[in-house]
Amino acid sequence: MLYIGAMGKGPVRIAIVEDDSELRELLRRRVERTEGMKMVRTFVSGDDFLGALTDCDVNVVLMDINMPGTNGIDTVRAAKTARPEIQFLMLTIFENPAYIFQALCAGATGYLLKSTTSEELEASIHDIHQGGSPMNSTIARLVVNSFQQESQQRINDELLTEREKYILDGLAAGMMYKEIAAKAEISTETVRVHVRKIYSKLHVSSRMEAIRKVYPKGH
Repeated sequence: MLYIGAMGKGPVRIAIVEDDSELRELLRRRVERTEGMKMVRTFVSGDDFLGALTDCDVNVVLMDINMPGTNGIDTVRAAKTARPEIQFLMLTIFENPAYIFQALCAGATGYLLKSTTSEELEASIHDIHQGGSPMNSTIARLVVNSFQQESQQRINDELLTEREKYILDGLAAGMMYKEIAAKAEISTETVRVHVRKIYSKLHVSSRMEAIRKVYPKGH
């Protein structure tokens, strides 16, 4: 698993939960080579991680799903109850929308495929550190398609401005703030202002809460 520290307060503190020894070592080396990140600890299973949770000083966790014993989704669910401040980034081979929704509902903040490049992983860690919910483009398309296949409950047209709806669509597609900003030709800070307004109008406090409220049947 990977944990990321509070913004502006030192390096992102990362842990990895992965039962495959080769992949676990590869991820560890990736983190150690990346400026602004600190590799804190690795775990071979969800049970191993949960056993050390109380004393584990991490901020963001890179979590596998399919592991012996407690699987990654149930591990996230249990860990978020005890340590809600920790952000969980799922890293898995599964592209099944059911796994994606289960992981997000359990409390995961992002969801990436194990085929993710080092550059994508680094960007996603920084994104989650800054309040984003990173997803591979493949995963984002699965999420959006699943939403579209359900009879969606759209928010009232008068509730959000056209700009806010545009930004919300970007959030639902797993885009980073800087990507939304570039596409909308506005600054990243302006995107953040719009996001805060969206959260206020929807009475939510995170990207995933906003998506769940707009697309309740997707979950």
